[in-house]
Amino acid sequence: MSIFSKLFGKKNAENTEESVRVGGMEDFMTLIRVYYQAVMASQLGISNINFLPDMAVFKRTLKVPTQNNKLGIAERSRCKKMLVDIYGMEDIFFKEIDASIKKNCKNVNDVKNYLYMFQGFSQDLMMVIGNLMQWKFRMPGTFKKLLRGMTEKAINDIMNKNDWKDDSVRKTCNNIRQYKHALGYSEAWMTEYVFNIVLLAKKEPKPKE
Repeated sequence: MSIFSKLFGKKNAENTEESVRVGGMEDFMTLIRVYYQAVMASQLGISNINFLPDMAVFKRTLKVPTQNNKLGIAERSRCKKMLVDIYGMEDIFFKEIDASIKKNCKNVNDVKNYLYMFQGFSQDLMMVIGNLMQWKFRMPGTFKKLLRGMTEKAINDIMNKNDWKDDSVRKTCNNIRQYKHALGYSEAWMTEYVFNIVLLAKKEPKPKE
């Protein structure tokens, strides 16, 4: 069984690595959550691993040893390496996450509010992206450069355009701008995050009838 099948609870009939689909959107989002939790653990000195459920599963499954008697250091490094190796994430992507958490999480009590805020930011962002790029999702995955350019334009519109015909889209864009200001992410970070999700969503198998 592969690491991913154990880590993300995926089972298959033959239990072989070849039959396990790795590197999908679910895996990406789980690794993103692990990275956030690992950064929080290392920056805030969180010692109760049960407070960080995704990182706990990651640590136990991959048998990541605790470094310097401090949770989060080794886990952050291992998770970052996987995101770079599998998805090609740039170093600046991680630096912005680190800076955002440092800015917003001064103590353990801030963690819940931060994660709740990020969840709202991510959901609103993907909802508007789905609205703006609906037909573009049908583009062949081979046109990565073109799709990335379209994603970048959509993010720019979300952050700067005001004359939306749909009032609900306008309101959601305003919410996203407030989230962005509070979290401290750049448009480049948002483009990288959204582009990877869009690209992985295109590769997801269609549900069987």
